[in-house]
Amino acid sequence: MIKDAFGQQIYTENELCEILLARPHAKFTNTLTATKITIDPYLELEHQPQLIEYVNTQETLEEFDSRLQANWHMPQEYRDLDIVEYLLSKCQNDEQLQRVGEELLLYVDRGMLPLLQYLKFLVDTMRVNKIVWGVGRGSSVASYVLFLLGVHKIDSIYYDLPITEFLKEN
Repeated sequence: MIKDAFGQQIYTENELCEILLARPHAKFTNTLTATKITIDPYLELEHQPQLIEYVNTQETLEEFDSRLQANWHMPQEYRDLDIVEYLLSKCQNDEQLQRVGEELLLYVDRGMLPLLQYLKFLVDTMRVNKIVWGVGRGSSVASYVLFLLGVHKIDSIYYDLPITEFLKEN
């Protein structure tokens, strides 16, 4: 298996055959292949692989991210949500407004507002379905915006955690 510049895994026909022989119940969804491969329809596989021939494009990382984000399964109400307005409305004082404004500028600069909309959808879905998720982990707890969305339970203002711990420049 090889990976392209964006980290996508690309399999050869031999690699797929080896995997299917070792694990006949393996599921392949939208699996990228180095060449066009057709799995014999007469093989009695429990799950027919969904294979996509890899095409090396000249798209930028931003174009790649945008294309993948367009395929996120998220209700239209979340796509239409003004996430900036939502987050600013959650602030209760000037310190929180200042911090959220600072963070939102960093999220906007990185084109990450759709990610915040998706995280709002994800947290709402977990709450409705009574799914438990973690308190917080790693550098993400430095984001007050993620705290307001409910992604984690660590108040980065209270603990004086700088946003630079989360959104570091490369």
